[in-house]
Amino acid sequence: MLQLFKRYKSVLRFIVIYLGSYILLSILYHLYLVYFKSDYYYPDPVTHYVARLSERLINIFGYDAMITPHQKELSMKLIINEVYLARIVEGCNAVSVMILFTSFILAFFGKWKITLLYIIFGCVSIFAMNITRIAVLAVGLYKYPQHADFLHSVVFPLIIYGTVFILWVLWARLFSKYQNL
Repeated sequence: MLQLFKRYKSVLRFIVIYLGSYILLSILYHLYLVYFKSDYYYPDPVTHYVARLSERLINIFGYDAMITPHQKELSMKLIINEVYLARIVEGCNAVSVMILFTSFILAFFGKWKITLLYIIFGCVSIFAMNITRIAVLAVGLYKYPQHADFLHSVVFPLIIYGTVFILWVLWARLFSKYQNL
């Protein structure tokens, strides 16, 4: 049994670090959602900020976008040219995706400074891509409402998870100390 542990030490280390950091960051995020409620930053500060930035980007695209708090749900209504198109809920803020990304990077950590900088770079990239995908999806829903299911079920996840996958591959190939395994 001891030989198995020695043989698969790096795999076990990866799993423990990944699961440990994922669980810890998820608990911290849950506590944030429970304790950082605000009337002004509805439904929570990060989701509110994501909704506001998405609204601004859609306006830059040349549409008249507006967000407003939903009266019946913990979400923000996204309206383009006076057409209510979508809700921006807590799950749209990409924090859970950043937690997933960060846990993977920590599990394949390299030098601490490089690891920390890459986590920051990756989370900023994911955040920016998330704003872009919300804006693109909203404009797509406005222009092509008949393709709403495809846009939301296929294109929407593909953009964010594709970004995360590319960032993971770059990390594993370029910066991780395990790159020669």
